[in-house]
Amino acid sequence: MTASTPSSDPAAPWRDEFRQQLEVFYAKLKLAPPYHSVEKAITQLTALVRILPADEQGRLAGNSENRRALYRKAFKESGLHQKHRGIIAGLAKSGQGHELPDECRHFLELFA
Repeated sequence: MTASTPSSDPAAPWRDEFRQQLEVFYAKLKLAPPYHSVEKAITQLTALVRILPADEQGRLAGNSENRRALYRKAFKESGLHQKHRGIIAGLAKSGQGHELPDECRHFLELFA
């Protein structure tokens, strides 16, 4: 589904992308995702997208930097950045964050 496809839920494509990025983030760091907090982050993202005006929602499709900022905001506001904090900060400092794909690496900024 693309952002231009009509949907009853404007957050659906971004929620799916965010969930996938979170799955890759934790898998590459070899950590079990804190499932309750992941679901809370996805709920937070959904709320953030739904309050955006329709034109801004549409612009998310073509602007990966805006989506990343929105994903980081949901990640932080949900408290997900507090889970595994010491472990992830240590992995980031040791350089193990380089194994993360570009679309997931931005989450490490919240652990610095």
